[in-house]
Amino acid sequence: MMPTDFLTIDGQTVAYTATGDGPAILFIHGNSSSRHTFQPQLESELSRSHRLVALDLPGFGDSQPVADPDVVLGIQGYGQIVVKVVDALMLHQAVLVGWSLGGHVALEAVGDLPECRGVLIYGAPPLAFPPDMARAFLPNPAMGAAFNPQLSEEEMQGFVDAFFIPGYEAGDSRFMDDIRRADGRARAAIAAGIRPGGYRDEVAVVANLRVPLAILHGAQEQLINGAYFESVVMPTLWRGAVQVIADAGHAPHWETPQVFNQLLADFVADCSTEAARG
Repeated sequence: MMPTDFLTIDGQTVAYTATGDGPAILFIHGNSSSRHTFQPQLESELSRSHRLVALDLPGFGDSQPVADPDVVLGIQGYGQIVVKVVDALMLHQAVLVGWSLGGHVALEAVGDLPECRGVLIYGAPPLAFPPDMARAFLPNPAMGAAFNPQLSEEEMQGFVDAFFIPGYEAGDSRFMDDIRRADGRARAAIAAGIRPGGYRDEVAVVANLRVPLAILHGAQEQLINGAYFESVVMPTLWRGAVQVIADAGHAPHWETPQVFNQLLADFVADCSTEAARG
């Protein structure tokens, strides 16, 4: 059982789990998920050489009830929460790891984190404004559930199924528990925030990043169009290419944790080397 700690930020209770010691890594989960999705990382060998912190975004996991939906929900509100969590836990030189929604949140926050050492995202194509959804995402019916405040069990199951390669079942109950527990207003707020001034132009963010950016991509993704990344200018892209993970879909941290964890460890090491060079 992962330990749970709490912060109070702007009247909002934020749950998090922290373990290990060393270079810091902050994990940010996806839509209708929770910090528990990073159990394969938090309980891995990574914790022997890194300080690992995973939080629940407001409206998800144990960061409920929502104190002020107009302030803390949506990509912009989540970005501000992450910045304040970094400050409260003194994670200023952390590497940010964002899955799906969490990747967009990481790109929202990084501009306000001048000591951040790097950003690793997956399942999160950088979006300009207006977002080119048709090119960035695959035509999967599960995408509708991502922004719907009320979901049937069938819709929840379809959304969770889209996280994994076809036929994958392990961990299904963990993800279903999270989505059943999620506050539907949080999903609606993500959609409502896709408007002028509602989020930072992520294509501009990655084009102007001064720290390494890693992008991982499951070879059997059901939600994200891998070809989209070819159209995005990313001068600090780690190893000069998107890192494609075989036998994984939208959730490689869960489907192929050993491969994912090794890539993450290598990226953090390279970020530390880059920072040492100044």
